[in-house]
Amino acid sequence: MTRPRANGSDRPAGRVAVIDLGSNSVRLVVFDGLSRTPVPVFNEGVVCGLGRGLRTSGRLAPDGVALALGSLGRFIGLARAMAVARIDILATAAVREAADGADFVADVERRFGVAVRVLSGAEESRLAALGIVWGLPKADGLMGDLGGGSLDLVAINEGAFGEHDSLPLGLLWLSEAADGDLDRARRIVEQALDGIPWLAAIRGRTVFPVGGAWRTLASISINQSGYPLHILDNYALGRDQAVALLGLIAGLGRRTLEKIPGVSRRRLGTLPMAALLLERLIDIAQPARIAFSAQGVREGQFVSNLAPGAPDEDVLLGACAELARRHPRSGVGGTELWDWIGPLFAGEDGAAARLRLAACHLSDIAWAEHPDYRGAVAHQRVLHLPFAGLSHEDRAMLALSVHLRYDRHAGVGPVARLLLDEDARARASVIGASLRLAHTMCGGIPDILNSTALKVGKSKLTLVVPADGDIFDGEVIERRVQAVARALGLEGQITRNRG
Repeated sequence: MTRPRANGSDRPAGRVAVIDLGSNSVRLVVFDGLSRTPVPVFNEGVVCGLGRGLRTSGRLAPDGVALALGSLGRFIGLARAMAVARIDILATAAVREAADGADFVADVERRFGVAVRVLSGAEESRLAALGIVWGLPKADGLMGDLGGGSLDLVAINEGAFGEHDSLPLGLLWLSEAADGDLDRARRIVEQALDGIPWLAAIRGRTVFPVGGAWRTLASISINQSGYPLHILDNYALGRDQAVALLGLIAGLGRRTLEKIPGVSRRRLGTLPMAALLLERLIDIAQPARIAFSAQGVREGQFVSNLAPGAPDEDVLLGACAELARRHPRSGVGGTELWDWIGPLFAGEDGAAARLRLAACHLSDIAWAEHPDYRGAVAHQRVLHLPFAGLSHEDRAMLALSVHLRYDRHAGVGPVARLLLDEDARARASVIGASLRLAHTMCGGIPDILNSTALKVGKSKLTLVVPADGDIFDGEVIERRVQAVARALGLEGQITRNRG
């Protein structure tokens, strides 16, 4: 199996700030360095309502303008205090369509000395889709980005962009067009979506909803179902599950919505519209599953600034490798560990090899913690990694593997029990036990690890060590070889390489 590629290039210095001037909200995200594997170090949004009333007045909401300018003052000042290398300000549907949009842009540029890029509908769609593909290079289906002024749709075919449309179905626009009436809103939505013939090609694939309102729907689903992992990115539902949830929320009144934990009061008025929109989109496109995304225009803008070739690198592996480099204990890297335990995983596919390499990079993540808590700390840190490119099943697999690297007696928690089948849990046991053996045996010295090898036979697992050297003797190594062998259903032995 060819080793999956991580980002091994030098990371440029400096942070990058992206400010999204949306129709409903203004948000700042600061990324840590212009590389393929950034970590958001700051993320804050304010609901301003720039596009409120735009459909009837044709102009930006005056109170929204005042609130947006105040928010921009804070965001730009904070970004400069954080010594960012660049500030990108993006304006979307409301500013693009308002009669006074150009005046607002000129005011912002004059006040703060930062250029504003007003995105076309096609540019906005492409950046949102690029944000999806950044984290999921093989994403396949439909990206839908719901804002206050528009609904942007892009077909994604195994990571490549296909047909796209930008529709005036943003929550502020739709609420005003329908005068708050859900039946009227449904007719408007159906008429608009029925005019997009390429949506039929999404049948049986995945819809990736983007946008704060749709993420709120995912949060409600997680809270109400008792799902054990409250991470919105890549939270997935089957089509029937999603339709049932959305139909329920679309029919709820404001007083009922107010009682649901975690729902912002500023979203209460538009949440049923958001549910209706996604429900009708699913009904027309007929996907097999819905995977909510925390990535979007801001991440797409970040990716668009990368050097040519960088988007081909694996964002997850690069992030895991970078995390290991920032908190090193030993000289043995994830790729050396991946190679060394490789004989135990003959025939694995590319996705499995990728996750195994990620686990190897993260396998010493809790070395500085108290020994009695390393396993539990490692499990929580890996499960909640702030990285793109991880499905919830991936998170469960990585967290269990690294937990078992520290604690061979660790039980299967609720996340792994829900998301991993028996074969996946067994594989995690082998990964964890073999990494535990590797770290114990070499003490972080690459030459020691490279002088040994694992060999898998029909009934036995053999650790081959050099003929000389007392460092390979002892009950601990023998015990850990046997633990790996048991995980494989084999007998374990240690033999000396006599040359």
